[in-house]
Parts: sequence; C-alpha cells; structure tokens
Amino acid sequence: MITTYHRPQTLEEALTLLTQPDTVPLGGGTLLSKPTTDSVAVVDLQRLGLDSLRAAGGELQIGATCTLQALLESEHCPAALKTALKLEAPLNIRNAATVAGALVASDGRSTFASMLLAMDAKIEFIENRQSKIVNCGEFILTRPNGLITSITIPLKVKTAFEFVSKTPADKPIVCAALVQWNSGRARLTLGGYGESPLLALDGTEADGLETAARNAYHEANDAWASAEYRMDVAAALSKRCLESLA
Repeated sequence: MITTYHRPQTLEEALTLLTQPDTVPLGGGTLLSKPTTDSVAVVDLQRLGLDSLRAAGGELQIGATCTLQALLESEHCPAALKTALKLEAPLNIRNAATVAGALVASDGRSTFASMLLAMDAKIEFIENRQSKIVNCGEFILTRPNGLITSITIPLKVKTAFEFVSKTPADKPIVCAALVQWNSGRARLTLGGYGESPLLALDGTEADGLETAARNAYHEANDAWASAEYRMDVAAALSKRCLESLA
C-alpha cells in the first residue's frame, strides 16, 4: 500500500529520497499497483527525463522509464526483440510498464529479459551515489539495489527469437533467443523456466548450439513441463533460430 508519494524534479533529489527506509522508485506503476499490506513511500521518476531512446554508434540506449510499448514501436528496435516484447505483456500493460521495471521484476519466463541477456545488454545504474555499468547477466544474477538509468543494446547484430507456449497469450514454456555479431560471436539464451533466463552458449562455435540448449535444460522440470520436454523443444528452437540467421 502506497502511503507517501514523492515527485522529484531532479535525479539528485530522487536519489536522496530513495535513501529513506521503505521507499521505492515508481516508473509505470504496474507492479506497485498490485494489492499488498506493506506500506511504502514511492518516488515518481516521470520528471527525470529517463524515457529517451537514442541510437548512436551501433547501439540503442534505452532510458529506464521508456515504456515497453515505446521501445516496441521504435524504428530501431530489432524484430526479434519486438516479438519478445509482445509476449512480455499485453498492450495495456506495455503502455505503462517501463523497461527498468520489467527487468527488475523479471523471472525465467520473461521474454524481454531473455532477449536482453542474449544481446549482452549493458545496464547502467546508480548505487550509493556511484554510477555503474554491468552486463545483463551480472545484473540478473546479483539484482543490485541501485536505480537503473538506462539499458543499452547492440544494433549491428543478427537476432532471432523462437518460442512455444500453450496459447498465443501465454508466457512461453520454452523460448530461445540467439544473437550473432559480425565477429562470429554468438549468444544463446533460454527462457520459460526458473528464477531467471539461462545463458546456454557464448562463443564462436555454433555447431554445438543444440547440445548446449539440451544441457542447459536438463533439470528444467516444473508444473508447466518436464525437463525432457524442455530439452527437446530448446534444441529444436535453437536450431530454428540458427537457420533464421543464415
């Protein structure tokens, strides 16, 4: 339950407010609007100019409060990422949810986080008044408490995204995201299970892609699907991704 509302005019003011106990940032409000008995103070980030989209030097810098829908509609957004965004949330939620909020709240079934991990996105955030930049994998693993200011993805890469779900509206049971750089480097990530997406492969040898996908999901058993099923589907989806990049 929101008990106190702040709307700072500067980033410095926001950072000061966020040092107070039980105080959290407010972006799109899609998470904080859920019923809860916990009392929190919120710091609205709308006035801080963190919603920009800037393409330069082969990269796209996405402001933390840019909405999922604004990113999806950007001419610079890769087609594979657009697919992942459509699966992340329905239109009404995408119009409000921010990229930073979606990443912070992500789990293994997040198609958006799966794609960011495959793209080796860089996350810029402020923690203890210090600006830091880490790759998406480290951010997902450590979940730092800092305030995200931007997410940067590469644009001069080939991207592919494949998925299997029970219905078109469901989050995938298995999804595969593959990104390939001009250098030959390739990153394969798998989503649909667990607390976070899994990095199955990062290297220059694509021949072992299907084996890497199988190995990554050998224990991916839950109420949605067996590990055996996920292993087979992950291998098939990885192969489709690779074929689409050819």
